[in-house]
Amino acid sequence: MNKTTRFALVAGIALIAGVAGFLTRQHFPTGDSDATHEVPSAAMDALFALELPDTEGRPQPMSQWKGKVVVANFWATWCPPCRKEIPEFAEVSEALAGEPVQFVGISIDSAEKVRAFDDEMDVPYPLLIASHEVLALAAQFGNTAQALPFTVIIDREGKPAHIKLGTLNKAELERRIHPLLGS
Repeated sequence: MNKTTRFALVAGIALIAGVAGFLTRQHFPTGDSDATHEVPSAAMDALFALELPDTEGRPQPMSQWKGKVVVANFWATWCPPCRKEIPEFAEVSEALAGEPVQFVGISIDSAEKVRAFDDEMDVPYPLLIASHEVLALAAQFGNTAQALPFTVIIDREGKPAHIKLGTLNKAELERRIHPLLGS
């Protein structure tokens, strides 16, 4: 594939992702939810039942992080808003390293691309490799267009405490996580 074709393909995917995000905002107007009653328990069960490979191919069960505040971020290397928010996720993850919090990046991408991204950005939390089928789980959390980035913050009891379609910044992450720590 030549350079022009590759650029056109990436630009086309980015345009489609942008349109999907815009259309999703029409159905998920604030891009934001704190209402835990909106999420069926089957969605939480399905999320914690996932076992996805990390960038080294080692299977990582989501269930290993039960009992912690879990920040599950659905993203992809080809998604500019995803790439923008990850450095702030990394900063908050490092700042809360001694707390019962686990950030997890669930990438809808190839292992090779996620490894290259991790080498470039040095993300301090697990980056897991998922298929587009796993992204379908986002619809159960209210993201019917399955747009990226999409984040679910889960409290220590395993209930969704905050759901966000679109980017989260450092201040918002801290504001959402700290009350869940009880400190």
